[in-house]
Amino acid sequence: MLDRKQVVKAYLLTLQDEICSAFMVADGHAWEEDKWEREQGGGGCSRVFADGPGIEKAGVNFSHVFGDQLPASATANRPELAGCSWEAFGVSVVIHPQNPYVPTAHANVRFFVAEKDNTEPVWWFGGGYDLTPYYGFDEDCKHWHSTAKNACDAFSKELYGRLKKNCDDYFYLPHRKEPRGVGGLFFDDFTELGFDDSFAFLKSIGDSFVPAYMPIFDRRKETPFGERERNFQLYRRGRYVEFNLVHDRGTLFGLQSDGRTESILMSLPPLVRWKYSWMPEEGTAEAELYDRYLVRQDWI
Repeated sequence: MLDRKQVVKAYLLTLQDEICSAFMVADGHAWEEDKWEREQGGGGCSRVFADGPGIEKAGVNFSHVFGDQLPASATANRPELAGCSWEAFGVSVVIHPQNPYVPTAHANVRFFVAEKDNTEPVWWFGGGYDLTPYYGFDEDCKHWHSTAKNACDAFSKELYGRLKKNCDDYFYLPHRKEPRGVGGLFFDDFTELGFDDSFAFLKSIGDSFVPAYMPIFDRRKETPFGERERNFQLYRRGRYVEFNLVHDRGTLFGLQSDGRTESILMSLPPLVRWKYSWMPEEGTAEAELYDRYLVRQDWI
């Protein structure tokens, strides 16, 4: 298992470098790097990008952490793992753009190992990515989902449909009765291809994030906007915060396992606003987001 851990860790560190390099070229702004250690075991490297011409805030976080006992959030669906020691590796990405016509993007790829004396280690992969527009464009949604499908199809033609449904189910706010965005891919407890092919699948997903998002970012980042669009972007960011703090498994796991708070909450946008019982006027571009884009559908 040690060799497997090392090869996954090496890939994740390379992926972090490649994503950071791509956005440094796209937005002409350097990353701030913060290397940290976790008192209970492990550490990581958080890279944060703020106040660039196209990106208001972005984070690309690598972590390798471990502990003696899995927290409750990790054993809720796997009670047989209660009492196991654990080790987790991952890269998480969030891009909060300046321009409201550019969607927010999130990605995560991770590897998890749980071990107990005198038993074989239990391992699995997880991850995916999802897109959260403020003003929707069919062209962007189709490109995003086509890239995701291509990343899946080399392994199985049925994977994209299943993982898209997982994403639609996961990134849903039941208290708002609406999805967070237009979805993408989500998978967890992924072992079905065996270690080598499951790892190759993880790499396919991780490597496809920049090709999925960058053309959208480049196409929309210079679209003119005003105070109305900015206020709507800040209002819709509230939904992003609500999901991450109330429903997201990764946030709950990080906080319950005494993770590094700054890195766990790196995904939150820098500015947000809430308005009491507000809905956009019918027929507006803002209403179109709800009527056309925040509706579960097949984009390709």
